[in-house]
Amino acid sequence: MSTRTTHDSEASLFYITFTCYQWLPLFQLCNGYDCVYKWFDYLKDKYNIKTTAYTIMPNHVHCILFFPVEDYNLNKIVSNGKRFIAYELIKRLGLQGLSKILLQLKEGLTERDVAKGQKHKGFEDSFDAKPIYNRGFLLQKINYIHLNCVRGKWKLAEHWEDYEHSSARFYVKNKLDGFVPVHYEELS
Repeated sequence: MSTRTTHDSEASLFYITFTCYQWLPLFQLCNGYDCVYKWFDYLKDKYNIKTTAYTIMPNHVHCILFFPVEDYNLNKIVSNGKRFIAYELIKRLGLQGLSKILLQLKEGLTERDVAKGQKHKGFEDSFDAKPIYNRGFLLQKINYIHLNCVRGKWKLAEHWEDYEHSSARFYVKNKLDGFVPVHYEELS
């Protein structure tokens, strides 16, 4: 039986990463980037949780979220988000007739997943979350997130600030495109 990692609910900022099942490029395959934007909007509208920075890659998401109040359940918030996003991705894959991918996602289910009524595995079970307590670590993670689209095997844009599914456009070019980050001058 696996144990869940508990996260410090006293931190107001978290760097979070979650990955599509087997690193499949599900966001790219069904143009599902907007599903993550809808989740960000839901978090803001329902819980006043704000997005500080993000990059949505073809097969994973990096974001920094601001939690305005203590006493939140990070596992529940991210798990529910992954479930919400996965439903829409699976629906779109079906509409596009991508049956081979859907079969792969179905074969990834465990007995426990099936018992819970899950029909496909959209994301890896775990996610990475690191609390951010100081400005240096915040800036390091913002840079990592924004440069991810042009590092290693990724060449998703000529210049990192031009990648359309990233908040880098705001930070470098002051282009909002609907994104309004939260600034944290109180971090030392």
